[in-house]
Amino acid sequence: MRDDAFHAYFERHHASLSRLAYLMTGESEVADDLAADALTEVWRHWERVTAADDPVAYGHGIVMNLARNWVRRRSRERLLSFGSLRRGRDTDVPAVLDVRGALRRLPHRRRACVVLRYAFDLPEREVAAVLGISVGAVKSSTSRGAKQLAELLGDHVRIDGWEAAR
Repeated sequence: MRDDAFHAYFERHHASLSRLAYLMTGESEVADDLAADALTEVWRHWERVTAADDPVAYGHGIVMNLARNWVRRRSRERLLSFGSLRRGRDTDVPAVLDVRGALRRLPHRRRACVVLRYAFDLPEREVAAVLGISVGAVKSSTSRGAKQLAELLGDHVRIDGWEAAR
């Protein structure tokens, strides 16, 4: 029974967990690894997950924590190696790179709120549950993150009904 329930959870949410990890890290290979690690943690704590009010939010929370830790480790590695001075080429179009780069420049909580609200279309209450913060903190972080993102992206940006001009 447990195996079947977990398998169903895996099938339904693996892609979503991987997308979330990708949006938080900007690295597709890392995102797949983080999603796999998150699902391993979901399996290890399956009783807690199924007892949670929102098992999907539980999985999203694990991904957010893993992504935050990965970003911190990566930042330390870059500082130590001065690798941030060298810039690799990406084959994506400039607009995609601009959004990725702008997202990376947001503080973690703002980035998390913006990604969960706009890319995953989660209600504020669910974002609060995933991140373990209040709904008010979600509202202010999302607002500040959207504003900062608009400033980073340029003259005229529209984010899900929210428009900003520089």
